Amino acid sequence: MNSKQGHQNFTELTVWQVSRKLKNDIFNLVKVFPPEEKFRLTDQLIRSSRSIGANIAEGHGRFTYKDQLRFCIQARGSLTETLNHLFDAMDCGYIEKEVIVDFQHQIDETGKLLNGYITYLKNNVNND
Repeated sequence: MNSKQGHQNFTELTVWQVSRKLKNDIFNLVKVFPPEEKFRLTDQLIRSSRSIGANIAEGHGRFTYKDQLRFCIQARGSLTETLNHLFDAMDCGYIEKEVIVDFQHQIDETGKLLNGYITYLKNNVNND
């Protein structure tokens, strides 16, 4: 927490920072997908990966821990949706298994941070 302001900005949250990196990595990955996937799988991957950080940020801007918790749970859903879309990309032959392994590691690390943040919020729900 920033003691000068009394409230940490969402951009200072490690979980948001790693979700931003994941989003950017996904954006770079889909550049090699075939053009016919532009409004299908490419769009779904970009949307789900953007939703992770967006939900963390939106929840952070809410007044209560309960509201913040709800948005972080949504972010966790978007995180697993992103992994599912990556498996779809592999099944379609757009990416190799090694790419999935790298992204799965990144997604697992993001998930651990997100679960830690969710636990923190759950523990503070009664402090609203």
